[in-house]
Amino acid sequence: MKNTIQALILAASVATLSPSVSQAQQTGQSADQAAVRNVVLVHGAFADGSGWRKVYEDLTNRGYRVTIVQNPLTSFEDDVAATRRALDRQDGPAVLVGHSWGGTVITEAGVHPKVRGLVYVSALSPDAGETTAQQYDGYKTPPEFVIEKSEDGFGFIKPENFAAGFAADATKADVDFLKASQVPINMASFGVKLQHAAWRNKPSWAVIATEDKAFDQRMLQDMAKRIGAKVTNVPASHALYFTQSEVVATVIDEAARQSGAQSR
Repeated sequence: MKNTIQALILAASVATLSPSVSQAQQTGQSADQAAVRNVVLVHGAFADGSGWRKVYEDLTNRGYRVTIVQNPLTSFEDDVAATRRALDRQDGPAVLVGHSWGGTVITEAGVHPKVRGLVYVSALSPDAGETTAQQYDGYKTPPEFVIEKSEDGFGFIKPENFAAGFAADATKADVDFLKASQVPINMASFGVKLQHAAWRNKPSWAVIATEDKAFDQRMLQDMAKRIGAKVTNVPASHALYFTQSEVVATVIDEAARQSGAQSR
């Protein structure tokens, strides 16, 4: 009788396994073995890779191999090339993550054969044949976010607007650091048409900051809906990759596990 009950419990447990886990076990792999173990992080405009520090630490503690791209922000082509260069160096499949402008970059670079899934962190996601600038059509950027353009065509966030427009939920010390380390972007980059849209063929996730002042909230939600992303909303500023690192890392972890299982 005891053996019969144990057998029934085991059968019920197997029956309730998710398809991805069952598939992994059928091929002799555990769920953890099926998961992607490489993550590539792509920062956006007005920032550099240092803002990913907490996400990096969280993911490495979970056992991931993390690479942080340093976008030069000198052109769309240069940023895509930097991301592809990082992907070429991965020792296996990867999840590609982009914040803000980094979303445009991963949309183009994400067709790389090593990419299994895409994570958009309050990020742009144009289609092939579209420009980044076109994503703003029909939407109104909040007044807190103000860009100043230099004579050579590069844009900076206006210093007195930086806290309110970019990182309203960060401490003053962190705002001062982010403001001092901001990297200007060549504004012509927003007018370049994409050749590829990786989200059309690869699973996508989106983490959206509900207090984001760099984008119209409706714009963020509409972009995520269009690409069919699984959405996680979090009360945060545009700098959510910095201020809500645990939430962002958890979504990346989910993307790695699910996209890894789906690709087998």
